[in-house]
Amino acid sequence: MDSGTAPVPIRIGSRHCAVALTDMRITFSGQDRDGFTAVDRVDLSVADGEFVAIVGPTGCGKSTLLNATAGLIAPSAGSVAIFGEPLVGLNRRAGYLFQAEALFPWKTALENVAIGPEVAGATAEEARGRARDWLARVGLTAFAARYPHQLSGGQRKRVGLAQVLIRDPKILLMDEPFGPLDAQTRQIMGNLLLDLWNADRKAVLFVTHDLEEAIALADRVVIMGAGPAARIIGAWRVDLPRPRDISEVRLDPAFHALHREIWSALRDEVIKGYRQTEGAA
Repeated sequence: MDSGTAPVPIRIGSRHCAVALTDMRITFSGQDRDGFTAVDRVDLSVADGEFVAIVGPTGCGKSTLLNATAGLIAPSAGSVAIFGEPLVGLNRRAGYLFQAEALFPWKTALENVAIGPEVAGATAEEARGRARDWLARVGLTAFAARYPHQLSGGQRKRVGLAQVLIRDPKILLMDEPFGPLDAQTRQIMGNLLLDLWNADRKAVLFVTHDLEEAIALADRVVIMGAGPAARIIGAWRVDLPRPRDISEVRLDPAFHALHREIWSALRDEVIKGYRQTEGAA
């Protein structure tokens, strides 16, 4: 296993690099003249088909990196490249699954999933046909006619996942998507995500506070230090065999060894981030 060396960015021109953040800084304007720098001097690359998890203390800029990759915010310095091309505006090749639900409460599960194809120009019949297929893939065929309030938290997350994947994005951005769920449902959703990803290896950037979840899912775990001006402090390759079952892989001695190694680097940053939050309260 590779230990915590800073990740080496793949050169911008590489077509094998789905995402390349190079010497990136993001500063938000505020009352201070210099503003607030969320992340600074970030170099991060994600290969096409690679699953990368980002872990770090609260407020370290994990979501900021996703938002920059999505094109929702522009870097103050440095660059973002998608498949070797500089990102200008929204990243049309990415799908974004947020922690908060993005389902329309007045639409059924089927109608929510069909929105993407309809917006892209498909007929209602075509869109619903594709939506039924995706609901089947996430195990919700019997719940197609139900509204969000009639679904459990895990079922709503499955609808949201289908809603993103039906667009066939080449990059999947996930911001603590399973955070609000109970532990058992998180494992089920994690295994579902791995099954779908194994069938169509997209590049994934997955943000989580749960180090165990990161190791169980990812090819590589990237650690961010405490903010402000947070930086990447290390990256670890996860050399656990695939396909994986989340509940089983956590019993592997190699899993525990890697967890101890990463946590030894992460622990001080988590404490530092907690103290900063305490001071700001």
